[in-house]
Amino acid sequence: MLKLFIGNKAYSSWSLRGWLAAKQSGLPFEEVVVPLYDESWEKRREGDEFAPSSGKVPILWAGDDLVVWDSLAIIEYLNEKSGGDRFWPQDEAARAMARSMAAEMHSSFAALRREHSMNIRRIYEAVPPSPEVMQDINRIMQLWAEARARFGGTGDFLFGEFGAADIMFAPVVTRFITYQLPIARFAEGYMQAIIAHPFMQEWIGGAQAEDWVIEKFEQIPA
Repeated sequence: MLKLFIGNKAYSSWSLRGWLAAKQSGLPFEEVVVPLYDESWEKRREGDEFAPSSGKVPILWAGDDLVVWDSLAIIEYLNEKSGGDRFWPQDEAARAMARSMAAEMHSSFAALRREHSMNIRRIYEAVPPSPEVMQDINRIMQLWAEARARFGGTGDFLFGEFGAADIMFAPVVTRFITYQLPIARFAEGYMQAIIAHPFMQEWIGGAQAEDWVIEKFEQIPA
């Protein structure tokens, strides 16, 4: 059976992506939640199960010598393992855009990540974002608008059906809600669909049930 190591559900955005991918695959997997940044974290991350990723989560073990780390790599691996029809759009143009958006999410939006860390359990009073974060938000709105207009059809998600692009942007949706960041009106329906998805509801429930608190992720934005 697949074994997925993830961090705290309240805070770990990359873990959320890897976990959503595992759920989307439909394959059975064992979930192992590893508390991040506690007094045992530095020693724990040196264990054999984390060696391939240098102590980072998520990391997916599919056997004694078969391991995949990094959320986007996990998506691609599980796409292959689950038949190739659960993650990416069937239409070639839509699939090309979805892959490009997922890759851009993977490598970009540093200001949003840095200034607004994920914290699913909190909703802060709205504070005007920095110009750098606003630039990231505007780009995300542009991407979402184009995907929905070109390929959303009658579905609720970026490319109609829930898939890899939505998995990659799901933690962004939670950030927009947590910090009440300014978004385009059209995006509200998409964000509601993400939060209402059964996988997201299961993850949020798990986050609410956690008793771990990481103070550096509990700071109210200035």
